[in-house]
Amino acid sequence: MSLLVTVLAAIGFFALIMASIALHEIGHLLPAKLFGVKVTQYFVGFGKNLWRTRRGETEYGIKLLPLGGYVRLVGMYPPRRAGSTATPGLLARLADEARDVEYEDISPADEGRLFHQKPVWQKVIVMAGGPLMNLLLAFVILGGINGIHGQYRTQLVADQVSECVVPVTRSDRTCREGDPAAPSRVAGIQPGDRILAFNGVQTQSWDQLSDMIRANGAGPAQLVVERDGQQITLPSTHTIVTGMRGRLDPSKTVEAGFLGVTPRAELERGGLVVTAQDLWLQTRRSVTALATFPVKVWNVATDLATGQQRDANGPISIIGASRAAGEIAGTHQLTTGDKIASWFGMLASVNLFVCLLNCIPLPPLDGGHIAGALYEGLKRGGARLLGRPDPGHVDTARMLPVAYGVGGFLAVAGAVLILADLISPIKLF
Repeated sequence: MSLLVTVLAAIGFFALIMASIALHEIGHLLPAKLFGVKVTQYFVGFGKNLWRTRRGETEYGIKLLPLGGYVRLVGMYPPRRAGSTATPGLLARLADEARDVEYEDISPADEGRLFHQKPVWQKVIVMAGGPLMNLLLAFVILGGINGIHGQYRTQLVADQVSECVVPVTRSDRTCREGDPAAPSRVAGIQPGDRILAFNGVQTQSWDQLSDMIRANGAGPAQLVVERDGQQITLPSTHTIVTGMRGRLDPSKTVEAGFLGVTPRAELERGGLVVTAQDLWLQTRRSVTALATFPVKVWNVATDLATGQQRDANGPISIIGASRAAGEIAGTHQLTTGDKIASWFGMLASVNLFVCLLNCIPLPPLDGGHIAGALYEGLKRGGARLLGRPDPGHVDTARMLPVAYGVGGFLAVAGAVLILADLISPIKLF
């Protein structure tokens, strides 16, 4: 029964990811049609058609490979300038070839409906519609989790007190001879103590306290706690500098101050403000992950080739995320409510990552088209301010080599991660 639940949950998660991608493309489709852009295709997936239908000028369908989707907006590239001819340069040839293919399906009746002819603000809205849809989905899902089930949040109450300082690289996390005593043990912190102040600063949250401890390095540490209803000033000690997981990038080890207290976590519900704060923290972590994404994909490929164990905090593919979602549903270590919250929490994280990935200002990602539109607006606006002739549309077709490079990297990265998730999957339990 557990295996069946795991498989069904993984399939269901994959289906919802594809639904999220479909909604991403709807985020492009609706404003494009609202602004009168000619849209000829809306498809989920790539490859051979499984189902398709036509409504007006737009063909809708589902394709065999469920690894993305697209909306075809006609007239993405401006035409060649009047009187110009193809130059022998490689960039010009690539641009002109792509332009010629696109303009085979454009007729005089489409004048004014081509994407490149639209005002800059409309182009930005059309291209931003996809990422904003994923951002909205992430916010709604997180809001539902916070409002209905809640999330476990760290409190300023000691749950466990470390005996010693264990190196972060030691997997068993047990004390050995020669390990220094934990500062928390030296200070006399006891499970159940509520930490009221650290070095004279009143504590408002565990995150604030954790930041102060990390920044304290090997400095003196004076704590005030509440124990059995009484306020107690503990003996002064010193935090110890040791390797710790990065706050925004858990796969990175950083040198920071260590006290040795594990906080108590309690289930708390929250509203819109809490959800926005959660989304902001996840955004910071996701941006950090994106900044190191190429390196981490290389590390996954290297670990796979050499047979090394994968980093549990490394990137995974859609297949890996679906497998992890199935594992969450099938485990006996979580309550039913915690399973559902964790399952949908992963879906929110995937939507946020898709949003941020598409915001990268490089073609063929949505951010690349937004950057092109903004550059055109700045260029034409600057010309007007300086009283110069209108420079016309920016020839985004010239960026096709970059688009091919980025698209090629994403395809290779996706293949590496899928292969790793099939051969050496990350296990949560």
